[in-house]
Amino acid sequence: MTSFAAAPVAPIGLVIVGDEILSGKRQDKHLPKVIALLGERGLSLAWARYLGDDRAALTAALRDAFASGHLVFSCGGIGATPDDHTRQAAAAALGADLVLHPQAKALIEERMRDVAAEQGQPFEPDRADNVHRLNMGVFPAGAAIIPNPYNKIPGFSCLGPGGGAVHFVPGFPVMAWPMIEWVLDTHYAHWQRRVARDERSVIVFGAMEAALTPLMERIEAEHPGVKVFSLPSVDHPQYGRHIELGVKGEATLTPVAYEALLSGLRRTGAQLGPEMVR
Repeated sequence: MTSFAAAPVAPIGLVIVGDEILSGKRQDKHLPKVIALLGERGLSLAWARYLGDDRAALTAALRDAFASGHLVFSCGGIGATPDDHTRQAAAAALGADLVLHPQAKALIEERMRDVAAEQGQPFEPDRADNVHRLNMGVFPAGAAIIPNPYNKIPGFSCLGPGGGAVHFVPGFPVMAWPMIEWVLDTHYAHWQRRVARDERSVIVFGAMEAALTPLMERIEAEHPGVKVFSLPSVDHPQYGRHIELGVKGEATLTPVAYEALLSGLRRTGAQLGPEMVR
């Protein structure tokens, strides 16, 4: 099995491909789900990019991903219709040939046999539409497959010269999400820390972020492993102008850091509102 995660934990990125997302015809569901899947494993998303079905733009973005040393998931565009460019862009970004992966070929043919049997028809591998379907198994040379539990049509993984590992899955959530879980649990299990996490915050009225920044920096410095966040709002329907200020991290670390944050806020004379634990 190809080793995609020999190095320590790397930043994790997400590429979401499709004109239908950028045009608003479909709403993206991958970003919140990937954040949740990572969070369940003690991991977090470092960045995300949305790209249309443009081969040149995809090639440039994937070239960056392969050179980054990051773990990257790419959702969408790996089919075999004219508006699918991700497989070709991946090969161009790697400077690799596109080849029919033998295991992918076997899985696609198995799927076609299943469909033919369900329809009560003979399987005809040489029929034009069946030959065309094999294009869904044409990947950059050296790629490893990602099993697809939904319909057996696999995704694929490639390791770039800069150490970036990019894992390509379909755009359909019913396929993409279990495939992403398989990648995480097969190739990156040793990165995972399944620990309880939470975040605690308080609504702060009448304060400016700039005035609170030194306190936020001090809390992070004094409580390693905890992140401080600030979410300002100018027209909230319930609280009006305010700042939601809080901490997030492992559940064993956040209570102490949060109490330190509250103490610091009280010393500034800030007006505090409701508190929240998530």
